[in-house]
Amino acid sequence: MQRDKLIYMANQIATFFQSAPQAGRAAGVADHINSFWEPRMRSQLFERIDSGNTDGIHKLVLEAAPSIRRPA
Repeated sequence: MQRDKLIYMANQIATFFQSAPQAGRAAGVADHINSFWEPRMRSQLFERIDSGNTDGIHKLVLEAAPSIRRPA
């Protein structure tokens, strides 16, 4: 799957959770990604974040990143 499509999907999730109470927004994004994204997808997301190229990634995705499970 293309990384740009993954970022698009992650941003859609963040946009959805933006309307949740502030205390649960990042947790909601992380829970959704942990529940529905396969390890390969999460790996690709972290490759992008770890590279320092966070342009275009919703701030809520970045806030959720520490709670997203990193694949082994």
